[in-house]
Amino acid sequence: MGIQVVRFEKDNTEKWGVVSDNQIKVLSGNYLTLSDFLEEGQEEAKKLLEDSSAELVSFNDVTLLSPVTKPARIVCQGANYSTHRAESGMEAKRPPFNMIFSKADSSLSSAYSNIVRPSNVELLDYEIELGLVIGSNISEAVEVTDANLHEYIAGIVLTNDVSARDIQLVQGQWLKGKSYRTFCPTGPILYLLDQEDISLIHDLELNLWVNDELRQSANTGQLLFKPAETMTELSQIMDLSKGDLVLSGTTGGVAMNLTPDILKLVSDPTFPAEEKLTTFVENQLSSKNKYLKDGDVVRASIKSKDGKINLGEQRNVIVSHSLVTADY
Repeated sequence: MGIQVVRFEKDNTEKWGVVSDNQIKVLSGNYLTLSDFLEEGQEEAKKLLEDSSAELVSFNDVTLLSPVTKPARIVCQGANYSTHRAESGMEAKRPPFNMIFSKADSSLSSAYSNIVRPSNVELLDYEIELGLVIGSNISEAVEVTDANLHEYIAGIVLTNDVSARDIQLVQGQWLKGKSYRTFCPTGPILYLLDQEDISLIHDLELNLWVNDELRQSANTGQLLFKPAETMTELSQIMDLSKGDLVLSGTTGGVAMNLTPDILKLVSDPTFPAEEKLTTFVENQLSSKNKYLKDGDVVRASIKSKDGKINLGEQRNVIVSHSLVTADY
């Protein structure tokens, strides 16, 4: 059975712990990064579950932090659910290629920190995603299957790939539009996978609410490009290190809704930039505007139907750039 791990701050000190009976058993080791923890702390975490004398702290007495830490590559899959492809103006069926992009690790934030809307962003969007935490250094092409996926993926986390659509699409800058600080709430739980847990990652329930309205709801079984297939492809084009993060894509229900015509417009490099921005923003705000506004509350959860895997629940409030308060 896998282990629920958290990273937290208490008394101005950052620590790691394992979740046991709704409390946190504190690890004695000082692991500065997720990579350090995966390298040196996993065995301690496993033993700690059986240690009745371990130090215990309450969730109410700590500040939970992102279990994924800097430095880390954040590699993302785009348009990996049919429902999201359709609302993005694309053909819904699986495409012939996997869409890959990246997100800066400066966007990492905690499951309960504020999401800061930059002053120049009008179209702020949410994207619940299952995050895969890399557990082995990869420096050459490897063949990853469900049978050996546990050798490359240490665990899974809940993530929200927050996106500034007016930057991402109008400017054509995905990295910039998805990398503002606080644009990647991660955690609260890092679930360390056992080999027998691998099949469960294909049957996890994803749900995201905005102001208690359910916006996104899907199952990871609907992923078009599965984790093993994606890991194989990524290993062919880039190095990955322990503690890196792969976001597996979001499902339908985001605020963005593109028709083929508007998608063609934003993709046209000859269309005047200022006119393109005005047209796109007006189009997106004119019908069923579900973009995030200051004061909105975004909640998200990922868990298996049987409750064996539960990655916790995020709760993030949208604030303007002048009210920056975030824990990393």
